[in-house]
Amino acid sequence: MLRTQIMCPLRAIALSALLSWIPCSHASDESLDVLHWWTSQSERRAADWLARQAIEQGIPWQDAVIPGGGGGGAMRVLKSRVLSGRPPASAQLNGYPVSEWADLGLLLELNTPAQDNMWQDHLFPAVIDTIRFRDHWVAAPLGVHRINTMLLNRKLFERAKVSPPKTWDAFEQAATALQQAGIRPLAQSSEPWQVATLFESLVLAEGGAQFYGQVFVKQAPTAFQAPQFAQALTRLRKLKQWMGPISDQPWDVLAKRFARGEAAMFIMGDWAKGEVMAMGLEPEQDFWCQAVPGSESAHLYSIDTLVMFNGNYARQSTQWALASLLTTLPVQLGFNRIKGSVPVLRNLNANLLDSCARQSWIAFGKGPLAPSLTHRMAADEQFKATVINQIHRFFIDDRVTISEVQRKLAATTRYLRQNSHDTQHTRR
Repeated sequence: MLRTQIMCPLRAIALSALLSWIPCSHASDESLDVLHWWTSQSERRAADWLARQAIEQGIPWQDAVIPGGGGGGAMRVLKSRVLSGRPPASAQLNGYPVSEWADLGLLLELNTPAQDNMWQDHLFPAVIDTIRFRDHWVAAPLGVHRINTMLLNRKLFERAKVSPPKTWDAFEQAATALQQAGIRPLAQSSEPWQVATLFESLVLAEGGAQFYGQVFVKQAPTAFQAPQFAQALTRLRKLKQWMGPISDQPWDVLAKRFARGEAAMFIMGDWAKGEVMAMGLEPEQDFWCQAVPGSESAHLYSIDTLVMFNGNYARQSTQWALASLLTTLPVQLGFNRIKGSVPVLRNLNANLLDSCARQSWIAFGKGPLAPSLTHRMAADEQFKATVINQIHRFFIDDRVTISEVQRKLAATTRYLRQNSHDTQHTRR
């Protein structure tokens, strides 16, 4: 699920100038190509289900799926297509890049479907904030993922005769018992984005949502040198003892290993729940979901959205029809159950959701909320890459000290703040 680079602010400016010379796309009216990177088993099922709903409504969805690690390849293809004057009708974009592309004037405004479907009244405020740019609706929301999710294999916990841990002390006790029973306590990859996904949950757990915001949203250099940040780094290193041999396995491989009983716990965004369910497991019956210890009251989130590219007005009504379809109740319930996420609608009956989704949906409505850095909700690519690189280096090399990471991140963040000519995009 790594959300990789689209463009830094300076590249966006250069691209904007270049695009003024590029003619509009003239895609056929017969299809609506949707570029995305949903390629795991559960993601593929969710995308296929969504395509069927669109086709049944007369929307000629044409899949333009780009494999490759959760988005890197897709973003390169998207940029190439835009530069060559062949933008897709629609594309998967999440978080900060939505406003970057909107700022270039490339996205079709969705004010009409937003008004027709009363998005202002029916969507969660944080969702609205993500898909609005300068008082215009520029993306259609699909679902909300909770990043600070921990999955627990019920069969393995019962075999080891331990209860799901709600605190870190209880986690240590459970992990010890699981390990003594010959069970790998925690599944984890060494892929940089997966390490960062775990770490941002630890920052939230150790410091709370307000401190998380100081670090990853406001990017305050002093926050990186705070005791809470050091505690999160300490926790990350301590967790390594429960992971067993670590390699750079894809997240969906780890989800399958968890489902097969090769690990008792898996800390990952709740797209992992969708992957586990695709293998036939069910919440409560086969596995439990809970927030990462210490983060129960907060929701660390990422929001899936589709944008529509402008320039071919012959397909505009079909693009608007797709945007309208995405926020209908049947589509929201069906797509998000398969994908592992929760609906963006704030006024539905929570009893329609499984127990894991219900926890996430209620927490997202109550807050406090924390936008994911790793999954592009909190900041631009340059800052995100800086943090991920340092955290990954700390994770794989035990010689790197906590104070060294704090010092480097504080200094780099200070430099980026002093030399950045880009401000946070105003969405509302």
